[in-house]
Amino acid sequence: MRQNAQVIRGSGTTAGIFLGAAVDAVVGDPRRGHPVAVFGSRVSALEKRIYRDSRLAGTAFTVICVGAVGGLGLLADRLTRSRPLARTAVTAAATWAVLGGTTLAEEGAHMAGSLESGDLRAARERLPHLCGRDPAGLDAEELARATVESIAENTSDAVVAPLVWGAVAGVPGLVAYRAINTLDAMVGHRSPRYNRFGWASARLDDVANFVPARLTGLLTAALAPVVDGSPRRALAVLRRDGHRHPSPNAGRCEAAFAGALGVRLGGANNYGGRVEHRPELGDGPRPAVADVRRSVRLARAVSYSAVALAVGARLLRCTNRDA
Repeated sequence: MRQNAQVIRGSGTTAGIFLGAAVDAVVGDPRRGHPVAVFGSRVSALEKRIYRDSRLAGTAFTVICVGAVGGLGLLADRLTRSRPLARTAVTAAATWAVLGGTTLAEEGAHMAGSLESGDLRAARERLPHLCGRDPAGLDAEELARATVESIAENTSDAVVAPLVWGAVAGVPGLVAYRAINTLDAMVGHRSPRYNRFGWASARLDDVANFVPARLTGLLTAALAPVVDGSPRRALAVLRRDGHRHPSPNAGRCEAAFAGALGVRLGGANNYGGRVEHRPELGDGPRPAVADVRRSVRLARAVSYSAVALAVGARLLRCTNRDA
């Protein structure tokens, strides 16, 4: 009896992940009242109250935020334990809320359109939707590079990673991961204010993305033919250059995209006056405008494959429990 209940719960979670991913593919993110934006506003309010320039305060902040969201996920999991339809609906809603693949692809397409028309002003105005790099003064080549790098990294952060954690832990995994990743984006970057306070959020994000980033790299290499690339070359660049990036995870994604697209990523990035020099990844020329659409096509292929893997992993778990 207990085994049957586990199978029912597992099938509800599986169906929910698939439906949530399908909704994201069709409609993308909600225009207003996005749950992640609501979470961000609450986090900002809490930060103002408890901020201290110390790792201890930042750790407490991270535990409170992630713990609260994870607790809500666990509550939802418990309340739908014997209600498969409700579990499917809750999981679908959570999956839709945490995925950002369609919106990422749309932003990449908008950037490609602006660059193709030669409208650098529009492209510069669009770049902050993708990354925190200062767009002022960037030419078409640098805007294309920034876009390709952001699409590569965010394919993992916005699609592969939440699906991995959804496959592992259902709704609690989905929402807790999104909380972790959002905190990293808000306080995990290097700056005088967040060097200490954001340390715990940044390290937790590194841990949460360790496996998903490497899976993203492998999927990207395998799907290189989608953009007329070579899986062997992509895998070689991933193995050679993936560890050279200052991030333990972003480099795997960017190196794989560089190898698959046959381009060279990396260089000097200006973040509002703070310049970071990133090592070069890949052997080809700098990304051209045409490579932006190619990166979007590759990101979509990786995203759809990640959905299939997540659903397949959940189905396998259900089958094993029923055996």
